[in-house]
Order: sequence, then structure tokens, then C-alpha cells
Amino acid sequence: MARNTTVSTSTPIGLRLAGGAQGFNWLPVFVAEELGLFAKHGIAIEYKRFGSVDKATGAVLEGEADLAITPPEGAVADFVKGGELRIAAANAVRLPMSIVARPEIGSLADLKGKKIGTSSLTEGTAIYTQIVLASQGLRYPGDYEFVLAGIHTKRWEALQAGEIDCAPQPAPWNFLAEDQGYKLIGEVNAFIPEIVFTAIIGRSSWLQANRDVVVRFIKALIEAHAITNDPTRQDVALPIFQRITTPENQTLARRGLEYMRGMGMWPDRLAVPEKALRTTIDLMIRAKLLDEVRRGEALKVFDASYLGAAT
Repeated sequence: MARNTTVSTSTPIGLRLAGGAQGFNWLPVFVAEELGLFAKHGIAIEYKRFGSVDKATGAVLEGEADLAITPPEGAVADFVKGGELRIAAANAVRLPMSIVARPEIGSLADLKGKKIGTSSLTEGTAIYTQIVLASQGLRYPGDYEFVLAGIHTKRWEALQAGEIDCAPQPAPWNFLAEDQGYKLIGEVNAFIPEIVFTAIIGRSSWLQANRDVVVRFIKALIEAHAITNDPTRQDVALPIFQRITTPENQTLARRGLEYMRGMGMWPDRLAVPEKALRTTIDLMIRAKLLDEVRRGEALKVFDASYLGAAT
């Protein structure tokens, strides 16, 4: 595969980039890496995988990482408490997930009294699941139980082992589960059509002190998002997506990639739509992770100056 030959001649600046799983939603990051786009903009990425979204957020807060690509709820919660975390850009603004249940469970209503796998009780999957199940009159706590099963690959293992009854699973693992007899009983995107699923977050003091680095990083990802979203560049995106999702099954990988691209998961120019951010904040309020009176204040967690400089 040809790499970008327009590479910065100066010594690349190191950037510690954290994430939980660093999986499917990181596709544009790995496209940028493989095509030399970070090097082109004078950046050298040090990848730091923490195994959970909570830990990735905490790594940025504690200075173990410079930036993270992770669900933004932790940053919102920190910001309204007067903390330093900020959203600098969006990574994904759709939820490419199905509610995957054991074969004997036929509907969302059947999840009453069941165990549902999640990666966090305060970010991401737990919040989305509560909204989906609320459509059936099921409330948490009380009507079902959350089990901290880990990231999507660990949730799939727990589902197969019978440790949980259900889990929200992203593509292409939802399709993998379906092929093996599990039920897809709900599409998260049908209940939550636009949201800041994952964002680029950082500490305001670090962001301000390293503005040039942040802008370079965003510029590289803007190029990578454009390639990821371009169906004519499938030759670039699909092999990478297959490698980070289902290495042994190109058909599943293609199905997952087209599913995500089709719903507009990776935003053009890393834009943070106001509607998507409002949805994130609204769901935090509904899940009792944020007080209603802090709604307006919470919107200020997004510092648009970095995207503005990059675009």
C-alpha cells in the first residue's frame, strides 16, 4: 500500500494517545498511521491502550496520556465539576450497535430480570442500554442488572460463556453473533440517532500549551476521515478494518464497515454537531449522571478553537 510521501522533515513530536479497546471506531487513526499522515504533519503517536473507557479518560486526567479517543461522558462530568477535561473534536457521532441477546431471548421486553454486559456504569454502553430499555418500560436499577464485562470482545466472550444474557455489541461483532444463532433484538441507532459516541479529549492546560501539536493531529485525522468515508478508497480502509475487527472473515468486516460508513459514523472534519452533544448531555441527565441545572454549562465542554484552527 502506498504511503503518503509528503512527510515533515523536522523531528516528529511525540503524542501519547489513549483509548480503551482502540478498535473499530479508531479506523481513521489507523488509516492515518498506515498512510503516513501523522508523519506528514510532524506527529509520532505513542498508543496507550487501557482496556476500558473509564481508564482512558482517567489517564488523560492524571497526565498518563496527552489525549484520548473515548466516550465523552467522563469529560463532561469532570468539566461541570470545574475540572480540566475538554472535548477538542469528535471521532464518531453514531452508535453502530445492536442489542445482542442469547438465543432464547426474543425481545427487549424479555430482558427484565436479566444480566446485561457493559464496559462502564458511567460512560457509553450502560447509558445507551438504559435508554433503549426504557422504551419497554424497563428501569435501572430494579428491572435488570449490569455486569462489568469489559470491552466488546470481552462482552462477546462473557455472552458465549453464559455469564451475561445480553450486551450492546458493535459491528461486525453483532453480525458475528447473529451468524452463530444469537438474537439482534434492537438497534441502538434507532433509539439514539445522533450522539457524540467518541471524542478527542484532553486537559485544557495541556491543550493550550500544545496547541500546535493538537492542530497537527486534527489535520491528519481530517484527511484520514475523508479517506475512511470514501467508498472508492475501500482498498485502503477495508484491510485495516478487517485487521482490527474480524481478521479471519473479510465478509463480516466488509459488512461492518459498510454499516458504519452508511450511517455516517465518522464525521466530516471531525465536527461536533450541537445536536449530537446535546444528546450526550441529555442522556447523562436521564441516566442521573448529570444534574439538569448543569445542562447549559455542560455544553461548554467543547472547545471549538482547535477544530477552527485545523480547518
